[in-house]
Amino acid sequence: MSCSSLPSSVGWSLSSLFVQDLGDSLSNRSNTLWVSPKHKFSHKCIANSSSDAEPLLVKAARGDHVPRAPAWMMRQAGRYMAVYRKLAEKHPSFRKRSETTDLIVEISLQPWEAFRPDGVIIFSDILTPLPAFGVPFDIEEVRGPVIQSTICCEEGLKKLHPIDLEKLHFVGESLKILRKEASHLSLKKIVGTRAAVLGFVGAPWTIATYIVEGGTTHTYTTIKRLCHTAPHVLRALLSHLAQAISEYIVFQIDSGAHCIQIFDSWGGQLTPEMWEQWSKPYIEEIVKIVRKKSPQTPLVLYINGNGGLLERMKGTGVDVIGLDWTVDMADGKRRLGNDISIQGNVDPAYLFSPLPALADEIKRVVRCAGPSGHILNLGHGVLVGTPEDAVAHFFEVARSLNYSTLFEDHATQEAKVLV
Repeated sequence: MSCSSLPSSVGWSLSSLFVQDLGDSLSNRSNTLWVSPKHKFSHKCIANSSSDAEPLLVKAARGDHVPRAPAWMMRQAGRYMAVYRKLAEKHPSFRKRSETTDLIVEISLQPWEAFRPDGVIIFSDILTPLPAFGVPFDIEEVRGPVIQSTICCEEGLKKLHPIDLEKLHFVGESLKILRKEASHLSLKKIVGTRAAVLGFVGAPWTIATYIVEGGTTHTYTTIKRLCHTAPHVLRALLSHLAQAISEYIVFQIDSGAHCIQIFDSWGGQLTPEMWEQWSKPYIEEIVKIVRKKSPQTPLVLYINGNGGLLERMKGTGVDVIGLDWTVDMADGKRRLGNDISIQGNVDPAYLFSPLPALADEIKRVVRCAGPSGHILNLGHGVLVGTPEDAVAHFFEVARSLNYSTLFEDHATQEAKVLV
């Protein structure tokens, strides 16, 4: 599908993105804010918000009219940033970095301070909640995540217990700070006044792959075999995960997250039929539970390698579908329709290209996505070694692409070609 078939103009006026009330959605909660001993903040009252003052990203996720596509990146904070590498040298344990409130907030804000994205995602890991419901894990330098006590039989299921959110206090504390005080940034640069605070979780199938396989795998043979040899065990595990993850999402929302992304990172390792059976129902259950508690919070679903799953993903009931970079944006938009928002999907490798080529690709993706219901992102996480100047350029270009001029200019160029 050619992007030229998309609308060349928009029939709505542009609205400005101004200050959002960080305290509004938390107004019914305690006014006590956890304060890091490292950073002292003044606790100021901020003006009341309205739907018009919501972050640009939240509006786009809901399909509301916005002046441009908001932008953020998966793996936005991490090893490609020199400031992160310096901090990691001082704190070499990933678990410590991702489970200590001060460090979580500092790392989460590093990209915000450098690039001003429209979304600030909490620095964490999809495996972070596992110990809170009975699955301890370690992260080794070479192997990555390691789970010694795998669950492959009924006996293993006995280790599980309801999620204890108190054990995840550092996640809640960090989100509250990101939402209300923005750590050591001055109050004039509060994150929530310009950007959405994002939380995230792993989908049940993806989390189950680690629990069953004992860590990262390239074949998924153990869990795929379990689908046939002990389906009742796998279903019980997935059901438990769906409940725990649902509660974890609500916890993140209550702590200040504007939006939640669900990563079914390894869902693309299943055939579409297997995904329909072993992943989709549990994501649907999560959406159902979260909708009852927080119906207005946008939910994003991302699967790596999702070209064959788009229509099935839409059936889960989420608000936004994240496209990986192998999906043609125009085709993805056509297949999903206009009643759901999309996210993506610049190839992360473009960040290693000359900056003009990167800018052209960003413009192409935004044009193909159309003038509403689009969150600009990469089609996968930021790659290690990505130049920081390319990331800065990505966000500069994104901020410059005002829909009213982008589509008018594109229509003018096409008209010249036809003459």
